[in-house]
This record gives sequence, C-alpha cells and structure tokens, in this order.
Amino acid sequence: MIGWENGWLWIIAALLLALVELILPGYVFMGMAGAVAVMGLLLLAGIWTGGLPMALVLTALLSGAIWLVLSRLRGVDRSATRIWRDDINDNPRDKGGPTP
Repeated sequence: MIGWENGWLWIIAALLLALVELILPGYVFMGMAGAVAVMGLLLLAGIWTGGLPMALVLTALLSGAIWLVLSRLRGVDRSATRIWRDDINDNPRDKGGPTP
C-alpha cells in the first residue's frame, strides 16, 4: 500500500512543485518544493518517526524558512516599479537645502 510515509511520493511532489515554480516564478513554490524534498529525504532515511500531522507542520515551517532564505538571497528586484520622491527639475534650495 502506498501511503504518506513513502518518501518517493514526497520527492515526486517536490519535483512537481519545482516545475510549477518554473511556470509561476516567485520563490513561493520553490520554498514549498524544498521543504517537501527535505521531508521526503527524512522519510527515505527513516529519520522521521512522527505522524502525518507533525510532518505537515514541519513541512510548513521549513517552507517558510526556505522561502525567507531564498528571498534574502535574491535581493532587491531592480526591474520593479520605482517611486520617485523628487523631480529632476526640483531645486534643492526650494526645500531648505544647502545654498551655494
């Protein structure tokens, strides 16, 4: 019988989530894929002895941690819309800036 404790199913699910990440980039699915892959490896190695509810909780926590690490490594998106606070024609003296 194939159940949730089969680590290969978790790894296949991780690969499918990574494929979804390729289609819809944003590091959200990559965090989930990494967490599911880690859980699959834990199950294959026989390290995980908890039940399904705890496996899902650990997977959710790992997913958030992996997403946070990936978003920090990615850095600032340079192609994002920029909000300009000053106009090129603004004079700094009009705002109480230094005068020459």
